[in-house]
Amino acid sequence: MDKTNFMKLSRLLLTTLVATVLSGCTLFKKRQDVGNVPPAGEKSEKVLNLYIWADYTSPQILEEFTRRTGIKVRVSNYASNEELIAKLQAGATGYDLVLPTDYMVPAMIKLGMVRELDKGKIQNLRNVDSKFLGKDYDPENKWSLPYAWTITGIGVNTAAYPSPVTSWGDLLRNDKVRDRATVLDDFREAIGAALKLNGASLNSTDPKELALAKSALIAAKPQLKAFNASPSSLLTSGEVVMAHIYSGEALVAARDSGKAISFIIPKEGGTLAIDNIVIPKGATHIEAAYQFINYLYEPSTNADFVRRMMYGPVIIGTRALLPPELQRHPVLFPPAEALIHCETMKDLGSATSIYDRIWSEIKASSH
Repeated sequence: MDKTNFMKLSRLLLTTLVATVLSGCTLFKKRQDVGNVPPAGEKSEKVLNLYIWADYTSPQILEEFTRRTGIKVRVSNYASNEELIAKLQAGATGYDLVLPTDYMVPAMIKLGMVRELDKGKIQNLRNVDSKFLGKDYDPENKWSLPYAWTITGIGVNTAAYPSPVTSWGDLLRNDKVRDRATVLDDFREAIGAALKLNGASLNSTDPKELALAKSALIAAKPQLKAFNASPSSLLTSGEVVMAHIYSGEALVAARDSGKAISFIIPKEGGTLAIDNIVIPKGATHIEAAYQFINYLYEPSTNADFVRRMMYGPVIIGTRALLPPELQRHPVLFPPAEALIHCETMKDLGSATSIYDRIWSEIKASSH
């Protein structure tokens, strides 16, 4: 691609991403960035600069990697995919590994932000469950490899709401939860849930399907307590009995609060989000990055992550290392039929502005 066309593509993608940032879209909302840009030009292979979601590693895991390899890991955190790509777009270099969510990988590839992977250096790639490979955002896994997955569905306080919950309709068309339910404050997730309710793809750009989704969310607004980006605290406090929520957040809330919170994958399906490992173009510690990828792909390392974060494992052998109650967990290890209608999000390109407009109209609606 010549420089002129590359710059045009960069401007188009950046415009799309800025629109996404302004709308607050992200799949994993966590803490703000707590690290600095790595020092420029640093070449020592005894350092790894990791830019990652908060809590995706633990001190014990990092200490064990350093003990084995002598490589010190310096960790910075970002709170959204958009924050990650904006930092790289602004010229930050020196990060050696980052973990974008599926829909962001194609944009990073098109912008020339990531290195093609040398899979010959990833011996533990054989441990990765094949069902998380070959996804349409990187069909040959030339640029990215999976690390974790989560599903967006419905969290329910079953002590306060004992009736069966099976559908997005139980959240969006249910007078029994008036002022006791929340929908994620995220335009892709909210509109996606309404699209799935009406039998459409959560990546739909069909005007009629989007109009129906918009109407469904506007009709639901009077019964909602709020649009909320992280509803677990509302569920555990009892302020709401039902919430549009990420599976990991719901499971951690249930574990840490001891409350009767269940997570349901709606029969219409939800978002299946996969976080991926990529090596940025500006990485300076390439061999250290491959050593760390191999370490992440050990079943014991993946099991530590699953126990703490309650996100789904991608490594064969992880299940056997988990406590018995997690080995049998129907969300961490869902039956295949539960995922039939789940989808990964796709980069909408120029259609992002259409979703942005619809979301603004939903938020402004007084219905």
